[in-house]
Amino acid sequence: MRIQLGQKDDIDLWMRLVEEISWNFPGLETDEKIAEHRKTVLRFISKSQALCEKDDQGRIIGVLLFSRSRNMICCLGVSPLHRRRGIASRLLTEALKQLDRTKAISVSTFRENDEKGIAPRALYQKFGFVADVLTVEFGYPNQVFLLHPLSA
Repeated sequence: MRIQLGQKDDIDLWMRLVEEISWNFPGLETDEKIAEHRKTVLRFISKSQALCEKDDQGRIIGVLLFSRSRNMICCLGVSPLHRRRGIASRLLTEALKQLDRTKAISVSTFRENDEKGIAPRALYQKFGFVADVLTVEFGYPNQVFLLHPLSA
């Protein structure tokens, strides 16, 4: 298993994972929203801003989208069958190498009292992200986390 840039040919396997975990992501509740997300993933892939990890059979088991222009982590998901194996940490480590560490890096995740937020909040905090403003995305209450710039 290794982290790699997503390729256009990966889109069907990528979306298979997205459909598997869509229940846990606001904004992916309908077939139409998943189809729109597919277009988004292809856009990120075309800009080399999409990372994935595949298992030994070539199935995509973890995905991460990031934006260089916005200096942010946009989406991170891991197959429920492969969680607690360091995949999210490996994806995040690689994404942070691609972003500008002289500026704050942001990510939006679930709020503190949301059961869905336990694992992602712990992951981001482990990497040094700190809780910032409360927000709403896709009609769902979230919280922005910031990773402050590295000192020169």
